[in-house]
Parts: sequence; C-alpha cells; structure tokens
Amino acid sequence: MKFEDVLGNERLWAVVYDGDTQNILKKVFDQWGDLDYLESFFRENVLDLMSYFRITDLEEAIFRTVEDANQMKSVILDIKPDADLDKYFRPLENQRWREMLLSKEKAKGIIRPSWLRLYALRFDSNLYLITGGTIKLTRTMNEREHTLRELVKLETIRNYLIERGVCDLDGLKDLQS
Repeated sequence: MKFEDVLGNERLWAVVYDGDTQNILKKVFDQWGDLDYLESFFRENVLDLMSYFRITDLEEAIFRTVEDANQMKSVILDIKPDADLDKYFRPLENQRWREMLLSKEKAKGIIRPSWLRLYALRFDSNLYLITGGTIKLTRTMNEREHTLRELVKLETIRNYLIERGVCDLDGLKDLQS
C-alpha cells in the first residue's frame, strides 16, 4: 500500500491499494462515471433507492450520480492551495463531540440530498487521506456490505498508520520513502 499526494500540495492524499495502479480517489470517481457500473449498482440496490430516496427511475439515479460526481470532483480536485478542506469533510460519526487522533471523516456530494460519500482520515486541519468512497443509500453504513467495506478500510488504514506511529504530514511522507 502506498499514499499519493493528490493535489501536489501535501494536503489531500489518497491510498493506492496493493495491486492497484491508481489511487482510490481516482478509482472512485471513475466508478461514479461508469454508466454500466451505475446501472448494475442501482439494479442491485433498487429497494434502498426507492425506500430511502423515493426514486424509482434508474436512469434518473444514474444521471444524478454522474452529475453529482462531476461537481464533487471539480470541487475536490480543483481546490485552491489555500482553500479550507475542513469545510468539505465532517466527522463520520454525527454525534462525535471531540477530536481524536486520525479521526474518521466523510465528504458528501454537492447535490442535496446526496448519496455519494468519500471517506478519509483527518491528520490535521486541512490534511486528509482518502481511503475510499461509495454510494450510500441507507441510514447507516452497517446496513449494507459495500458501505461496511468502507468502514473496514477506514479502520484498517487507521490502525496501520497508528501502529507505525504516523499521525502527521512528516510521518506520511516518511512512509513514501
């Protein structure tokens, strides 16, 4: 596993998982733009789409996903060097009331309500490591296998970093050498 500086300014990083040739952020955005993937995903999860978002038209869901992903991608990847990343990421646990080491964070899509999620670990103000992303169509992440996998990835990467004493930018950069 490697970590890639996505923007080239040492503020937004993404995991490159073993066996992958691209970082997870690029992989997620590619997936959200893949019409075949989206059609398959929404067919498999149509009941969640209908019950939680009240959408019955798969073409509408696909169009909305692509549009939301494009807007989110332009906001995240075209971010100015002095932009405040902290306004895009929020605590994964809605009830968290204190900061913690390598806190688990989420960023939602731009179109409201959005089912797109990016998941990250927060090292410091305006310093994040993207661990994954998915389409979340249920109230909690524990309800479906694909969202549960994202929780596991977050915790696995967090534990990996803590075990190696990595909790800041210097530590992250040291892992690259």
